[in-house]
Amino acid sequence: MPLSQPHQSSSPDRSEHPGRRRLLQAAVALPAASTAVLAAGGTPAKAAPAARSGRLDTESPRFALAVLPDTQYLFDADSADPEPLRATFRYLVNQRKEANVAFMTHLGDITEHGTREEIDLAADTFDLLDGRVPYSVLAGNHDIASGDDQRGNTPYLEAFGPRRFASAPTFGGSSADGYNSYHLLRAAGREWLVLALDWRMSASGLRWAQDVLDAHPTTPAVLTTHDLVRADDDGVAHLSGNGQRLWDSLIRGNDQIFLALGGHYWPPGRTVMKNDADNDVHLHITNYQDRYYGGAGMIRLYHFDLVRNVVDVETFSPWFLTRDAADRSPLAAETVELTSDADRFSIDIDFDKRFRGFAPAVPPKPRPASAVMPRGTVAYWRFDTSGASMPPADAPVPDGTVVRDLTGNGNDLSVSRLHSSGPRALTFSTDHHPGQPAHASLRFDGGQNPDRGAILTTGPRAPLNREKFLHGYTIETFIRLPDPFEGNHAWMGILSWQGRNGDIGKTTGWSPLEPTCSLNLSPERFLQFVVYPERQDADPTSWSHALPVGRWTHVAVVNDGRRTVVYVDGSKIARNPAQRSTGIATLGKPFVLGATQFDEKFGQGFYGWMGDTRIVARPLSPRQFMAPAD
Repeated sequence: MPLSQPHQSSSPDRSEHPGRRRLLQAAVALPAASTAVLAAGGTPAKAAPAARSGRLDTESPRFALAVLPDTQYLFDADSADPEPLRATFRYLVNQRKEANVAFMTHLGDITEHGTREEIDLAADTFDLLDGRVPYSVLAGNHDIASGDDQRGNTPYLEAFGPRRFASAPTFGGSSADGYNSYHLLRAAGREWLVLALDWRMSASGLRWAQDVLDAHPTTPAVLTTHDLVRADDDGVAHLSGNGQRLWDSLIRGNDQIFLALGGHYWPPGRTVMKNDADNDVHLHITNYQDRYYGGAGMIRLYHFDLVRNVVDVETFSPWFLTRDAADRSPLAAETVELTSDADRFSIDIDFDKRFRGFAPAVPPKPRPASAVMPRGTVAYWRFDTSGASMPPADAPVPDGTVVRDLTGNGNDLSVSRLHSSGPRALTFSTDHHPGQPAHASLRFDGGQNPDRGAILTTGPRAPLNREKFLHGYTIETFIRLPDPFEGNHAWMGILSWQGRNGDIGKTTGWSPLEPTCSLNLSPERFLQFVVYPERQDADPTSWSHALPVGRWTHVAVVNDGRRTVVYVDGSKIARNPAQRSTGIATLGKPFVLGATQFDEKFGQGFYGWMGDTRIVARPLSPRQFMAPAD
């Protein structure tokens, strides 16, 4: 804020600056909210669920939140120029579907002096968003004359008070004074809360905010206000005096608040603090009013990605961005996008873990075998009590243990150890992929030097041994590689059919001594699926990317009778051969979990966990997999 302004910041620091923030990218749906105004200290009005927006995917794990800081220099008496902000709002409206913008929040200091003329011009500009992109605003010190949220009526309150948001589907309610509000969004399959708090909260305002949080105890919250943190030139933020008050009275004791955003000061910066639950709270200062053209309507987008457990943040000016590069002035070209560590960065947040204290994720229940055996299922094995009699968790699985084929087709598996492997070569585990039907797995401790491991094999007369799959097939399993991934496990087998391809007349492969079908892991942890088709003298081989360690992976091999495609976690890999492939040239010899033969001899066994495994005699789509793809 300029020195000529009569209502200065109480902090003896830098002035405020306008800028915008752009928040996460993913689809968000917006719940309808009541328009009730909350009395201070009273019971908050709870928002009613809204109809699903046709432009947003509320269940997508990715959505965006846009953040807009101090725009005051664009609304400064007779030097006002709202066009940069209009460009920003047009951009958000036009890009809402593509960028999955769920909401926009302004961080205060909309105008420079808070006069009726400035406020009215700003209100007209915000009309571009009404009914198109839901948003919140809050009063900065330049928007009002003085005092806290009990200051009474002002031009700001008349234009940006609760009446403006009464019909917005995300509006949850406001404090009795009208200067504080809350908003509810639906995104990534859950509800999120945005608190928009006046730049100076009264005691009653703080009680109101606490009531809102108490009324939504399982809802993650983003707190927005004007004066929260300030940063030095190194981008490291620290609580301001007002920020310390908010931290002590509201933020630290409410685990729901995981992100808090403020403007007012510059330069931008960020920090992380531990709350009373020992969880991270990310606190950011965003303001660009000190930059060319008062920040030129710059926004910051926070792109939430609940699959990658990350928030990617970027900062740019749509007003400059949408111009032809040749038409940008030198300063416009310099300001179109900001890429310093304070303006473009990523935040790692394990959302399930971070929200566990107030909204623990409910794990899916095991699914019965009957629910995951579609038409054409020829074999299905699982390692819970429905599939086998298993020992306690982490105890060795004895040789001779039978894992039943739950289709009833007679493809039961029997446990045996390779070479002179000890009892711990195969143990029972309750660990499992979160999308796996059964909540159990087997832990294989195979390896080299010396070769060791354990296998599960079908009996000599099992129908699967001679199944040819001429009309296609889908082979699925769940695996988890240990972290750390210790030892040499190059070319370990995951599953295979026994026998030599040369014995059935195949001539094209790496060696006539390898089996006719196997799924293996390369030294780089790439999956290798190699098959010798029944009807072609060929060995089409698929190769994946490097598999991660320490987490579960779903693998599916799908053949439609013409060619084979491998999927990892529901995603088609790149290196699937176009080579014709019809059927599997089985030789009537057993199917194996846990290893691959060479010249009909086993070497090392699998190293890691393996869960449910299913074979279907037809191609399935990713939505039909045991872990359905989104």
